[in-house]
Amino acid sequence: MSTPDLSRARWRKSTRSNGNGGACVEVAVTPRIVGVRDTKDRGGGTLAFDRRTWASFLGTLKAS
Repeated sequence: MSTPDLSRARWRKSTRSNGNGGACVEVAVTPRIVGVRDTKDRGGGTLAFDRRTWASFLGTLKAS
């Protein structure tokens, strides 16, 4: 499996994240992939999901 290139992706942090350097993640949405990374270690790796899997994940969170 190849690693998606998200170097030009626009990353955004949740508006619900606090500004105290807490446990925050950033998300980048591209036409095919959604990337997720830790704001405290942006170079530490990225989780990549196809958009359907990401939508299912969000649906599960919203339902709980």
